[in-house]
Amino acid sequence: MTKEMFSVDDQNKTNGVSLDAHLVDISRTFRDFLLIERRRAQNTVESYGRDIDSFFCWLQENEDASPANWSKNTIIDYLKEMREKGKSDTTLRRRLASIRALAGLLVRDGHIREDFTADITQPAKWKRLPKTLSQEDMSRILLAPDDKTPQAVRDRAMFELLYATGMRVSEIIQLKLIQIELESGFCIVHGKGDKSRLVPIGDAAKEMIAEYLDTARLSLLRARKSDYVFLTSRGGPMTRQAFWARVKKWAKEAGVGKGVSPHVFRHSFATHLLNHGADLRAVQAMLGHSDISTTEVYTHVDRQRLRGLLDKSHPRG
Repeated sequence: MTKEMFSVDDQNKTNGVSLDAHLVDISRTFRDFLLIERRRAQNTVESYGRDIDSFFCWLQENEDASPANWSKNTIIDYLKEMREKGKSDTTLRRRLASIRALAGLLVRDGHIREDFTADITQPAKWKRLPKTLSQEDMSRILLAPDDKTPQAVRDRAMFELLYATGMRVSEIIQLKLIQIELESGFCIVHGKGDKSRLVPIGDAAKEMIAEYLDTARLSLLRARKSDYVFLTSRGGPMTRQAFWARVKKWAKEAGVGKGVSPHVFRHSFATHLLNHGADLRAVQAMLGHSDISTTEVYTHVDRQRLRGLLDKSHPRG
C-alpha cells in the first residue's frame, strides 16, 4: 500500500511520519468536514487535524489501522499512553474531542456502524489534583518578606491577601482601592465573566494591607496617582509577570521548593478551608466557581491527604 509523508508534532518537535494512504484520505476528508460543513476556524481545523494525525501514527505502530476495528479500548489505550508520555490534561481532552468528531464523520459516511467513542466520558481521574502547600510551608512563604523595604511590605501584603481570599492572579493585579473595605473586612472581587463576589479578609491580611497602604504604596507611587492597590517599583499597576517573579523569589527564600505559583495560593486557600470544616458552598462562593463540581476537586485533595495519613499511621493501613 502506498504511503504519503505527514509531518506530525507528537514529541514537541517535527518528525516525518509515513501514513497509510487510506489514513491520509481520512485525514484530509476530516479537515474538509470541519472547515466546510462545521465552519470551524482554520486554526481549529489544523489543531484537530494534528490530533488525528497523531492518533493515526500511534495506530500504525500499536493497533489495527482499519477504522472498522477501532473500539472504545483502542481510544482508552491511546490516551493512556499519551498521558504516560507527559501530555497535559488539556491536550488529552482536546484529542478526545478531535477523535469524537472523527468518529461522527466515519459513522455518517458509513465507514463504521457505531461510534466507538460513545461510551467514553471525560473522566475526572484524568484531572490532576491541584498542587497545594502545607500550612507550614504557606506560613514560611508569607513570612519570607520580613524586611521593611517598600517591595517587601507590598509582597507580604499581596501574599497575605491572596491566601486570605483565594483570588486569581488577574483579579489581584486588577484590584482597585475602591474594592477594599478594611474596616468591615471585605473585598469586592471582579472575576471571570464580569461577575463580582464579596470575599471576607482575615485579620492578618487586613493588618498587612493597612501597613502597605500607609507606607510602602506611597513610596512606590512616587507622588503619582493610581487607583490600583498593588504597584510595581516603577509606580505602575502590578503585572502578572512581576507577580509570578515575586512569588518565585520568596518561595525560594523560604526554602519551599519549585513549582510554587500564585495559583498554588488559591488551591491552598480552598484546601485549608475545607480541611478545617468550611462548607463547600461557601468555598465555591469565595472562589467564584460557577459550578460546584469545580470546587469539589479540593475535597479529593483532602481525601488523598487522609488516605496518606492512614497509610502512614495505621498498623494495617
